[in-house]
Amino acid sequence: MRILACLSLWFIATVSVAQEAWPTARPINLVVAFPPGGVADLTARPMAVALERILRQKVLVENKPGAGGAVGNGFVARARPDGYTLLMALSSVSILPEADRVNGKAPGYTLDQLVPVALVSADPTVLVVRAESPYRSVRDLVEAARANPGRINYASSGYYSALHTPMEMFSLATGVKLFHIPYQGGGPAVTAILGGQVEALASGPGPVVQHIKAGKLRALASWGEKRHPALPEVPTLKELGIDNEFYIWAGMFAPAGTPEPVIRQLRDAVRQAVADPQFRQVMEGAGQPIQYLDQAEFRVFFEKDAKKMADVVRQIGRVDEKK
Repeated sequence: MRILACLSLWFIATVSVAQEAWPTARPINLVVAFPPGGVADLTARPMAVALERILRQKVLVENKPGAGGAVGNGFVARARPDGYTLLMALSSVSILPEADRVNGKAPGYTLDQLVPVALVSADPTVLVVRAESPYRSVRDLVEAARANPGRINYASSGYYSALHTPMEMFSLATGVKLFHIPYQGGGPAVTAILGGQVEALASGPGPVVQHIKAGKLRALASWGEKRHPALPEVPTLKELGIDNEFYIWAGMFAPAGTPEPVIRQLRDAVRQAVADPQFRQVMEGAGQPIQYLDQAEFRVFFEKDAKKMADVVRQIGRVDEKK
């Protein structure tokens, strides 16, 4: 009887949420699992502005950093599935659960707790050093790292994050040992390299393009299949004979169980947002070209990427064994 009563209450709650005229009840929280200044934040803020115009409801960006994105991702995964708590996630969202397993920990969340809504952007990470760095090419960096194992450091947004993983892939492919210094997000990592606290960084183009063009940072290579349009002079690692490819993508997710009518309305709103001239102008100005995929295509992309990244995480292994 207790089970039947619980099921009845769940059914009533689900129906009431589905019938509610979303999103009229209260403002929408768009969670970013990193501090301000990184790719997710730079995508979420213009998206929130566009969604407010389309949905006629306040959309608040909420930064919840910690554990390379796991804190914010887990918060949304466990949130009430009513459409009022959403996630602008990076590609690391599919990496972190497998990283926990590899390190013998229970995952902070699982991928089936999140529903992909739409892919907004996808860019290859870019390897940068300071403009005054002695490393003028990838070859310079590799040769110096081989001569000084573990002495050259780099910043990331946390263990197994979208900035840590490509650098570990690079280390595996070239056989070099670098020293990893994790920060709470991409914004602080960029600040660290600009301030001279670290020597190298893998970043999405958005947070670093302006500093490259201003002569503060030097781009050595990208992890793309082809050269990035904002950095046409920068070679890909594949061009240099290093078989690495990694994209830092930003996509919107909702908690599993969010009513389908809400998901449909949200998908339609995101589709309108990415077509909005103001949104496109802000994204392109930040060096983050839009790469939109609607839910069905994004789900296929996400599942394929998660499988690929799980294999990469297993190759990287336990981070505590690498110190």
